[in-house]
Amino acid sequence: MRESLLTNKDRSEIRSAFGGVQSTERDGAQYGDYPLSGQSIVCFAGEDWWYHHPHSKNHILKRLARHNRVLFVNSITMGLPSIGDADFFRKIRRKLRSYLRWLRKVPEGLWVMTPVNIPLYGSPIARILNRLLLILQLRLIMLILRMRNPIIWAAIPTAADIVSLLGGKLLVYQVSDKYDFNEDSALSRSVIRDMDARLKQLAAVVMYSGRKLYEEATIPHRYFLEQAVDYEQFAKLPPETPPDIAAIPRPVLGYVGAADWYTIDAPLIERVSKLRPDWQWVFIGGKSNALKLSGPNIHFLGSKPYSELPGYYRHIDVCVLPWNQQNVFTSYGSAIKVREYLATGKPVVIAPLHEYLQTPGVRIYRTIEEFIALVAEALACDTSRERQMRQDAVRDCTWDVRAREVASLFRRLIDNKDGGKA
Repeated sequence: MRESLLTNKDRSEIRSAFGGVQSTERDGAQYGDYPLSGQSIVCFAGEDWWYHHPHSKNHILKRLARHNRVLFVNSITMGLPSIGDADFFRKIRRKLRSYLRWLRKVPEGLWVMTPVNIPLYGSPIARILNRLLLILQLRLIMLILRMRNPIIWAAIPTAADIVSLLGGKLLVYQVSDKYDFNEDSALSRSVIRDMDARLKQLAAVVMYSGRKLYEEATIPHRYFLEQAVDYEQFAKLPPETPPDIAAIPRPVLGYVGAADWYTIDAPLIERVSKLRPDWQWVFIGGKSNALKLSGPNIHFLGSKPYSELPGYYRHIDVCVLPWNQQNVFTSYGSAIKVREYLATGKPVVIAPLHEYLQTPGVRIYRTIEEFIALVAEALACDTSRERQMRQDAVRDCTWDVRAREVASLFRRLIDNKDGGKA
């Protein structure tokens, strides 16, 4: 049955994998002098490859895949969303579409798998069954792809139940959110905290993607994996503007990314949209059904391919991050989009996110009045010097740099004879 889910191209890739070398480690020489080459890497992601703008691990892994064999395991979830969630059925349908793809090789050169599992981590019996389901599927795929003794990269707490069963040479754990305050999951905080604690204990290194998460951590084997940006993509905006945003009059306040009910400060947007009806709010990305925002100057354009985002930035006058300042989950965020904002050189006005409090050129508001004043200032007197300052703040923080940094970290951990902490 699973064979029917694969395209002819996928079957060809799998046949090639069967006919290839016995172990990627023996094949390391073909990759040159990259810090990490010829390895197998299995990543348990916190999201699905298909439906999101790239997260840090996506950016890094597609670069590591140029030198290593990589399996990206789509989110095994942290349990079903609450049945009362306004997006419940949309999320279920989206996950079912991922299940139908099961295994694919993507253009970036890595394999993406959506294992069938039972997202009921509050039940001990369901977790046992889930563990069996996952180990059977993953061992089969690892056999097909000739992945033995892999580096295991866990980026979701629920991977704690399976990471020790895959025969990995190295376990690393990436913490990118305050998981126990995730509004998307109905799973109890105590279960999430237990899984998170087990992974931190098992891992050779815990990589924190957020500055606030890292600074509050007390474990000795922690590592700050700072966010980065595709600088060249966003620094040179194309001359053409997509027609859907070009039709919107300026000035435009632009937000790029998912607009969730618990992250977006809806009262602020409603208030500002009425006080400044000449300012147009443009949201580019998915929108939660629970987020109730409407008005003649509020526009939701939906999700756009990552490659097309620069064209949309061209029409934006001020890039904004109107996040809910009272939400614990968002307060720990590191918002890659802010670095993309900075790379464009456009003015940036954001809520007081800890990650960017010391970043040059960023305007930070704490009240509605401050937001209006800072946007007005940016529209009236933003200078070329400030534009340069913003771009300079992220110019050298690229994903190529970050991927090499991770490759070097993994190399050191593998070469450490006693397996000590980083």
